[in-house]
Amino acid sequence: MDNRAEVRDFLISRRAKVAPAQVGLPEGMKRRVAGLRRGEVAFLAGMSVEYYTKLERGAISGASPEVLDSLAKALQLDEAERDHLFNLAHAASPVARPPRRRNPKSWLPHQSLQWALDAVTAGPAFVRNGRMDLLAGNLLARAFYKDVYDMPGEPPNIARHMFLAENAHDFYPNWEVFADITVAILRTEAARDPRNKDLHDLIGELSTRSDEFRRRWGSHDVRQHGAGFKTFAHPVVGEMTLAYEGLEMAAEPGLTLTIYSAEPGSPSAERMQLLASWAASEYGSVSGYGAAISRTE
Repeated sequence: MDNRAEVRDFLISRRAKVAPAQVGLPEGMKRRVAGLRRGEVAFLAGMSVEYYTKLERGAISGASPEVLDSLAKALQLDEAERDHLFNLAHAASPVARPPRRRNPKSWLPHQSLQWALDAVTAGPAFVRNGRMDLLAGNLLARAFYKDVYDMPGEPPNIARHMFLAENAHDFYPNWEVFADITVAILRTEAARDPRNKDLHDLIGELSTRSDEFRRRWGSHDVRQHGAGFKTFAHPVVGEMTLAYEGLEMAAEPGLTLTIYSAEPGSPSAERMQLLASWAASEYGSVSGYGAAISRTE
């Protein structure tokens, strides 16, 4: 990806989101663009207009952490946006070391990781990368994401299902919100690992085949995916509201372990138990099945 263009578009999009009144500046007259002017950003960040203009044109290589931090504060960036700015600056550096990569089609979890996934029996537990490939999981993860696994192509990919499968709108009752989150995760990963060909191939495919993806990609929104609640409408057992926890894996940088769970005693918990029964009858309760199924079917 063109790093200079990414920096330019990101800074312009963030500048447009900050109203002068939010930072104590007068609205003024004859504003031709939304949000702050370049000079106002430069003033708030404590730098010259010329230097900020250089940064906004994409020449961010060599910018110090202090400069980036001042710019993040001036633009009122949240934590995810601030990290994204630093990732873009890191990627622009001629000495930047690329993130450790693994082939999602051949990567297998350590036996101990698969044991840990299989030990989670009350809800789906799975490992994904920043490209949103499902790399490993327990039996409930296979059953929960059955439509993702059933799509052609390998490895199974949440983003491809989100934008290219007709049944995705049924699975995600709040599809618009889920779609925004999915694109923001991919945008974040694209800055973290700008030379990842598999990631760029996926982005190119989705941009070509989905107007909804292409529109969201142009917004330059980013996101850190941590914890919260989501509602799904599973094709087998119906609607479930689940808590989720996303954990970065220290032993496997760039991978995230996610666990979904239902409130004990709730209708969602009852439906999760039904899904577990269905999964056992459909796939069999084989240890490690979640990791191997995408390569054995």
